Amino acid sequence: MPKTLIRITTVPMAFKVLLAGQPKFMSENGFKVIMISADGKEVEDLKKQEGCKHIIVPMTRRITPFRDIVSFFKLRRIIKKYRPDIVHTHTPKAGLLGMLAARSAGIKIRIHTVGGLPLIIETGFKRRLLMLTEKITYFGATEIWPNSRSMMNFIIDKKLSEPQKLSVIDNGSTNGIDLKKFSKQNLNEEIKNKIKASLPQLKGFKILCVGRMVKDKGIEELVFVFEKLQKLYPLQLILAGPFEPKLDPLSSQTLDTIINNPAITHISWSDSIEYYMALSDIFVHPSHREGFPNVILQAGAMHLPVICSNIPGNADIIQNEKTGLMFEVKNEDDLYTKLKFAIENKEKTEQIAQALFDEVTQLYNRKRIHEVILHTYNRLLQKHGIK
Repeated sequence: MPKTLIRITTVPMAFKVLLAGQPKFMSENGFKVIMISADGKEVEDLKKQEGCKHIIVPMTRRITPFRDIVSFFKLRRIIKKYRPDIVHTHTPKAGLLGMLAARSAGIKIRIHTVGGLPLIIETGFKRRLLMLTEKITYFGATEIWPNSRSMMNFIIDKKLSEPQKLSVIDNGSTNGIDLKKFSKQNLNEEIKNKIKASLPQLKGFKILCVGRMVKDKGIEELVFVFEKLQKLYPLQLILAGPFEPKLDPLSSQTLDTIINNPAITHISWSDSIEYYMALSDIFVHPSHREGFPNVILQAGAMHLPVICSNIPGNADIIQNEKTGLMFEVKNEDDLYTKLKFAIENKEKTEQIAQALFDEVTQLYNRKRIHEVILHTYNRLLQKHGIK
């Protein structure tokens, strides 16, 4: 008799990208998996990709108390109907509502993965509110899995949870890296040429940044530095990720630059980001906050040199001048210096990229992460006497 596992994320994109392959793997290894998220254009592809049941429960990423209460009761009703052996949540809103709903429904094993904490960059009342919601989420959970050791240390330091609930899976990461997909050797030349042709004629040094086009991803600093460096070198900047004008909008000046600078190309998203990595010379990740960034691992697997902000999460992966180049977060002068060095020292950055490739392929293989999570699920079932 298979055990029932309910996985909950706020939006379906989290399943499709951040947790890709994980529900399918668990369903092939003794679990009946039910995925729950808000509706979205990714749902149908997600069901085909994972081969698991998906239930829509409206949830928002913003603070929406009345809608959240409705979502809580819907989640609780679903959980009570299916009586899962494990409820495992990911993303802040799904964690808050899912852990409370699972606790109130009497589920013994309640796991929340912490992939990032928006409160890190907030101040004042909003920070206090987000701290409270994290504490409530962790109160509802029996297991809390920060996806990096620095994130775990932050949670302990801020006394957000009892330390005995906390553990990091393997070396960190939520889902590891698909080394078949992110491999230069496995690229389809026809697709690569098609993507290359869709871009403006690629000239000079090509910089890639992947992530949401918002302030806390460091996009404004990167665009500013790019324009300064354009005066010295032939450059191109590829920005891959959606704008989010309601959550953390870019300034009108930055938006105007992205739209009107012919050397900047923006794509809203691509399921073939590995091809953009193959066409680029360096990957820049200037984020202000992170959990354990998959995009850095992906760049590493593609032999793409990395420049990133020196923040928790990034620093769990990158060692400055050994596996990447790091700059002080929000410091445009430091980012300028590091990017200028990379442009002028290709041999050094290639050595650094090789060191990161070796580490990523050894420690963060997706299959390895899936097997560790499966083993942990089974250990928890045994611990709670669930047969």
